[in-house]
Amino acid sequence: MRMVINGTEREVRSSADTPLLWVIRDEWGLTGTKYGCGIGVCGACTVHLDSAPLRSCAVPVGSLAGRHITTIEGLSPDGHHPVQRAWVAEDVPQCGYCQSGQIMSAAALLARHPRPTDRDIDAAMSGNLCRCGTYARIRRAIHRAGRDAPYAQSP
Repeated sequence: MRMVINGTEREVRSSADTPLLWVIRDEWGLTGTKYGCGIGVCGACTVHLDSAPLRSCAVPVGSLAGRHITTIEGLSPDGHHPVQRAWVAEDVPQCGYCQSGQIMSAAALLARHPRPTDRDIDAAMSGNLCRCGTYARIRRAIHRAGRDAPYAQSP
């Protein structure tokens, strides 16, 4: 089976029931996507599937043939995506473990809704858990990214 990961078509060698997360990390060596809960609840493993956020730990890779996956490594080749820049400017990360999933969810939100309200942000980010509790900074960073950069296309 083949799929497109970060703009490059790749072969999947794992069995069809392997969660996408493990193909991303173990088969393709892209370790920015994190394992958190393993049941799709915490959001640490969030990637984009055809530009929409997806919990990669809970989806078997066999259901994704021909689809486009974007990981945190593919969001911006140089780490300068508007959300990544806003994350730094607002000093969001503490331990950093949840950050790639948080950033991927925020980027998907802004691609759909470039000027979100607090309510929009809360709804879109509610499934992304942060043990350090930086939710207020996350919200500020999303607002900043929405103000600082035009979202003419999906991430």
